[in-house]
Amino acid sequence: MTHTLTLTRPDDWHLHLRDGAMMDGVLPHSAAHFGRAIIMPNLVPPVRTAADAAAYRARILAALPKGAGFTPLMTLYLTETTEAEDVAAAAAAGLVTAVKLYPAGATTNSQSGVSNFDTVMPVLERMAEIGLPLCVHGEVTDPAVDIFDREAVFIARILAPLRARLPELRVVLEHVTTSDGVDYVKSAQAGLAATITTHHLMINRNHMLVGGIRPHYYCLPIVKRASHMEALRKAATSGDARFFLGTDSAPHVDATKECGCGCAGVFSAPNTLACLAHVFEEMGALERLEGFTSLNGPAFYRLAPNSAKITLQKQDEPVPYPARIETGAGPVTVFDPGHPLFWQVVGG
Repeated sequence: MTHTLTLTRPDDWHLHLRDGAMMDGVLPHSAAHFGRAIIMPNLVPPVRTAADAAAYRARILAALPKGAGFTPLMTLYLTETTEAEDVAAAAAAGLVTAVKLYPAGATTNSQSGVSNFDTVMPVLERMAEIGLPLCVHGEVTDPAVDIFDREAVFIARILAPLRARLPELRVVLEHVTTSDGVDYVKSAQAGLAATITTHHLMINRNHMLVGGIRPHYYCLPIVKRASHMEALRKAATSGDARFFLGTDSAPHVDATKECGCGCAGVFSAPNTLACLAHVFEEMGALERLEGFTSLNGPAFYRLAPNSAKITLQKQDEPVPYPARIETGAGPVTVFDPGHPLFWQVVGG
């Protein structure tokens, strides 16, 4: 049995850091284990322009623990008034790594997102020209579509036609949650990849709903049937370079989760690597963990892997991870996989 595992330092290709006191509290947990992260732009107000991204990056860098080897990779929030040349200038300056598409109303702070996709085609065409990736929250917001079907419908209604219209656009289908999404990525031509979250590899809708509602498992896209979870686990552990880690670690204070209308989001930064080692070990694929966490993402984003290494060790006894962390904004509950974890980061 493998007890020690050394990996190229991982990256997180989908991360919410929030801002202010919340960011100060959660940032050290990602910076401890990850070399880089794609930073989501859904602040209030959103990170819409190059100037917004520069200011947000400066705040992140100022909040990093001393000596942290962590690089925030910034994104712009795509709106129907986004200017193509502002996006191109931000990319040329090395300020942004991608643009984020939220269908309006799809998730937290997405009200400024896109309703009419024709209005953003000039921006997408310019992105295709310069090779700047589009990160997509892949759900429709049509109230007639069941919440568990919104990813599959988005692929059929929006993503497939968009990629047929603009095949040279490089797209990441973020936090894929269904076998439909997995199959679409596998069948697509070059230029399409998908991130998979830690929690979607470990929980399904039974975990969230059976025996009582568990608000800290509520996220968007929502967790699906066990069969979809199994499809994700197979994709993540397959070695297919089109799939890589994006934790979608998304902190909310407990008071906004444990209430009559709770926020969507799972905070997994402190124990993500332990959870992933557990999943890959269960699937008999520990030798493929490095590809998923550390190699496939940089390859898609045309970046070199991190030069640093990180070491995980499997312990004989369960490793105690905190149930919650304290931030200046309030307590935030850490993702609970529902069983003991025996892996922990011991170096790097």
